[in-house]
Amino acid sequence: MISVEEALERIAASFEPLTAETVVLDDAAGRVLAEAAIAQVTQPPTDLSAMDGYAIRFHDVLSVPASLRIVGEAPAGGAYAATLEAGEAVRIFTGGPVPAGADTIVIQENTKSQNGLVTILQPPQQGRHIRRAGLDFRAGLTRLPAGTVLSPRHLALLAGMNLPRIAVHRRPRIGLLATGNELVLPGQTPGPNQIVASSGYGLAAMIQRWGGAPIVLGIVRDDTAAIVQALRSARDCDLLVTLGGASVGDHDLVQAALKQAGGSLDFWKIAMRPGKPLMFGHVGALPLLGLPGNPVSALVCALLFLRASVLKMTGRSDIALPLTTARAGAPLAANDQRQDYLRAGIARDGTGELTATAFKTQDSSMVSLLAQSGALIVRRPHAPAVAAGGPVEILLLDEAGLGF
Repeated sequence: MISVEEALERIAASFEPLTAETVVLDDAAGRVLAEAAIAQVTQPPTDLSAMDGYAIRFHDVLSVPASLRIVGEAPAGGAYAATLEAGEAVRIFTGGPVPAGADTIVIQENTKSQNGLVTILQPPQQGRHIRRAGLDFRAGLTRLPAGTVLSPRHLALLAGMNLPRIAVHRRPRIGLLATGNELVLPGQTPGPNQIVASSGYGLAAMIQRWGGAPIVLGIVRDDTAAIVQALRSARDCDLLVTLGGASVGDHDLVQAALKQAGGSLDFWKIAMRPGKPLMFGHVGALPLLGLPGNPVSALVCALLFLRASVLKMTGRSDIALPLTTARAGAPLAANDQRQDYLRAGIARDGTGELTATAFKTQDSSMVSLLAQSGALIVRRPHAPAVAAGGPVEILLLDEAGLGF
């Protein structure tokens, strides 16, 4: 058995960011920039007023009150075309271009207008309330580097930079292939000794949230030749994920099928719980991640290993899981040589401190407990016993962006 850390390192090393494709901004949320985004326009394009009021020449109001002749207007989207002369003022609105010759904006609350004149009642500050051309960005400058994960605020910036289409890394195509005579699809009536397949639905949703494109390849029966054919038919995927059959029992046929398909096995078995019978290899150039059949094992292994693979292919570099600490809600015995991921309830007290309480039953077939869990308590190999209230390392399952 190899450690979780070694398995993750070896799996992640097999993937690189996928090639770029150009998409419209409407399809870019959550994608990763493949090229730096360069502004095509200057923003603001000219000096603009930040307030409603009057554009004036500062030296015309060195003493107040001072009355100036209103010679025009400058609304947003319009302009006063002439140059402001001594003793003149232009009525201006937020977003309106500052006329040539003007160097100060007086807000309307500090003025009084009547009969074509505006009286400045309070001394203004020279240059105040003017947004200078290029205050936000200038054409030709990079404002988002390659590798940026595009959030809504980034999309707003890209639109303002006049970039309706951008280059992002292609979504990885992740094939999902379940194996087992015992499986039927949801909605079907299970026969004797059969169960409803569930893991694939959780995995597909996780892949989508991580930025991948799940391709559901269905269920293949426990027949080596059929599995070989299914492996070979998945060549258009960027990664093939199998569910079940990764162990070495008489009915665990994925390893044998991998060899018959001309593939290679990188490793099998990880010192972790749940998820020991995890497999990684290749069918030609196609990476294959063999997840355990038990649904909790499959989903936890996906969180650790499939997530990192998908994120790397999308161009992400932040693949580390966001671990934090909490207080143990109940005593935990000393751990053995396998890294444990215990399903746990989570509570937060008035000070914000977290308490994680492991469920008494940790059977890897019980998806209901995983659905109730707020965290996984991570127990390192040979971790000593922990008393109630002692510190434990946890992974919050509802962590923003975790996609679990």
